[in-house]
Amino acid sequence: QLSITITDHHQYLYTMTMAAASGNNLRSLIFEVRADGKASFSVLDQLLLPHETKYVPVLNVEDAWDAIRSMRIRGAPLIAIVAVLGLAVDLTSNEKTLEELAAADDARAFVYEKMEYLKTSRPTAVNLFNAMEELKDIVEKAPSSQEQIVDVIVQHSQYMLERDVSDNKAIGTHGADDLLSRCSHPDGIRLVTICNTGSLATAGWGTALGVARELQRRGKLRSIAALETRPYNQGSRLTAYEIQTEEMNGALICDSMAASYLKGKGADACVVGADRVCANGDTANKIGTFNLAIVAREMGVEFFVASPFTTLDVQLENGDKIEIEERPAKEVIESGNAPKDMPCWNPAFDVTPAKYITGIITEKGVLKKSTDGTFDVKGFVKKHSP
Repeated sequence: QLSITITDHHQYLYTMTMAAASGNNLRSLIFEVRADGKASFSVLDQLLLPHETKYVPVLNVEDAWDAIRSMRIRGAPLIAIVAVLGLAVDLTSNEKTLEELAAADDARAFVYEKMEYLKTSRPTAVNLFNAMEELKDIVEKAPSSQEQIVDVIVQHSQYMLERDVSDNKAIGTHGADDLLSRCSHPDGIRLVTICNTGSLATAGWGTALGVARELQRRGKLRSIAALETRPYNQGSRLTAYEIQTEEMNGALICDSMAASYLKGKGADACVVGADRVCANGDTANKIGTFNLAIVAREMGVEFFVASPFTTLDVQLENGDKIEIEERPAKEVIESGNAPKDMPCWNPAFDVTPAKYITGIITEKGVLKKSTDGTFDVKGFVKKHSP
């Protein structure tokens, strides 16, 4: 259930509660614009979940950058939203920024510099870059006064929140419809997923986990297995938390158990998220996704990507062109209790070749392969773009 209250042009209170949650456990953020036009913003520190629920204030773009980079918040859709909301709060409530903006010769150039800075927080998720480009286009078309430029940024940040939840629910609907159309079991679908793609990775509902949530709503989710997702354990810390909160019939498994699970327990489909989908369908997602795709193919289990339309990047022809973020070695060392001076390689993402992917679920529909066995991502984007 999404509750949005807009009492006038400048007052906006965003609250989100999921129907099966007790209290506010699945709120990824809190954003408010008061009657005086000043915004306040805080994010759920996901590094502390599931054992502690703490909201961290975001007072400026530096705080937003740090929340994204440190992975206090994560998930491609949420990264883009936090960047835009961070800019909105910086431009309305940060006294230092307000003074600098008032003294700036070119308000647009001042705002664009902050947007470029936010884009450096995490390089792999295309949603962040698309969000900044979309916002830049809106600012370009806005009247030139500082107040009007800030106003359109705040309005767009509000719109992004509403749109994300709506898009996620559409992803869930399309995904559930497609999976059930080929399912003969009266109790529905058995799923496997990796990383976290639910309410905690978005403004609400989720992408891949949103498909599971929609199947659960219809009484057609037989089971869901979540891979722990080493080394940051988004599956064990976050997805398991959401599965329990939603009272799904779920199980947590180690990443290395995927093959044995599919062979011994069985599944009808794997559904994962995405940080970037290339023009040929190659998909960047959390490290370990490629492994799961290979195992799924060997076991004859369909493999779906579920992500917003904005994740489709037709400018990159294939996955070889994707910049893969590498994270600090300490993340592997600390989570694995390894020797402190052990050299590590810690890529945050891998790229699953399109040949392993059955379909790409978006809010516009499910993209399937052409008769030649390839994805026409460019054609899909062209068909569904305004």
